[in-house]
Amino acid sequence: MSVKQKKKSSAINGENNSSPENSNTHSNTDDKSQAAEVTKINELDELVVMQQAKINELEEELAQLRDTQLRKAAEMENMRKRLQRERDQIFQISRESAVLDFLPVSDDLQRTLDAMKNDDSGEAYIDGIKMVAKKFEEILEKQGVTKINETGVPFDVELHDALLSQKPEDESIESGTVIQVIENGYRIGEKTLRHAKVIVSQ
Repeated sequence: MSVKQKKKSSAINGENNSSPENSNTHSNTDDKSQAAEVTKINELDELVVMQQAKINELEEELAQLRDTQLRKAAEMENMRKRLQRERDQIFQISRESAVLDFLPVSDDLQRTLDAMKNDDSGEAYIDGIKMVAKKFEEILEKQGVTKINETGVPFDVELHDALLSQKPEDESIESGTVIQVIENGYRIGEKTLRHAKVIVSQ
């Protein structure tokens, strides 16, 4: 064999001998690369899970804060309404008390007028008393007070206080009918301040 043929043969043998080693090297590199990639993906997955858990936690805290704020707002609104009701009640009680204090004055004025009808007092004096009585009635109306003084209506325990019952002169009047008002009653709104003292038919 010539020198050239020996070199060629050696080169071929060298290539054949190195091929398995190169293949193993490439295989190891690929495995390491894939392992690193899997590790990176796992780390990203863990990070996503942690971030989602944090988001869920923050959303829960936000929901709790919102619920707390809504409850506080509702409590404030209820307190405001309660205070308003209390103010209204205090005003109503004060107004009722003031009106009750005035009622005896109105009664006395009315009795005076009734007595003077059968007296020979001067006309001017009577007119003056009428003017005072009228002014007082206007004050009561301004305060939303209405008089209970109707006759010929059915007796109502919510409005009337029966002093006595008697047989009416008119036999067509049904039993339990108000035939005379002895003392006027008064209402303010839907509330009876004072029941009218009445005589009821038998």
